Amino acid sequence: MLDSIITSKTRLKLLVKFFIHAGNQGHLRGLATEFNESTNAIRKELNNLSEAGYLEKEQVQNRVRYKANIHHPLFGSLQDIVRKYVGLDEIVEKVVSRMGAVEQIAITGNYAEGKSAGPIEVVVVGKNLNTDYMDQLSQKASELLDRKVYLTTQVEHLEVGLIVYEGM
Repeated sequence: MLDSIITSKTRLKLLVKFFIHAGNQGHLRGLATEFNESTNAIRKELNNLSEAGYLEKEQVQNRVRYKANIHHPLFGSLQDIVRKYVGLDEIVEKVVSRMGAVEQIAITGNYAEGKSAGPIEVVVVGKNLNTDYMDQLSQKASELLDRKVYLTTQVEHLEVGLIVYEGM
């Protein structure tokens, strides 16, 4: 759907990375490695998105860090579109409302790397989570999105993947 409107695969990967969760950030070489793309392709799209005002850049030591511009008038709309594209809007809502004390939800695997093919791997971080409900939700989400959804739990916060929710 979204890939037919945004024809640049690199731009789509960057939009998913930065707009799935406002706290996601990255720098040129890290993004190039994460997406397995050339630094020139990443640089071109980062410059385009920054000049349009969708991304903010900040100099940190000898690197430029990029993140979503949450003050841009279209930030909320873009975030909604990206979440619907990935299929996370409904998963996150259901997980947070019925799983228990959810501290963090992250996407790992193909989606975290900006690839839209393959299963969606979701890691739910928290203590005393309702794992019975998680199994039901995984099946329902797979049917709803017409692709396999794997939900797993753990206690420790993740430092990798796309963070899509962070609780208090």
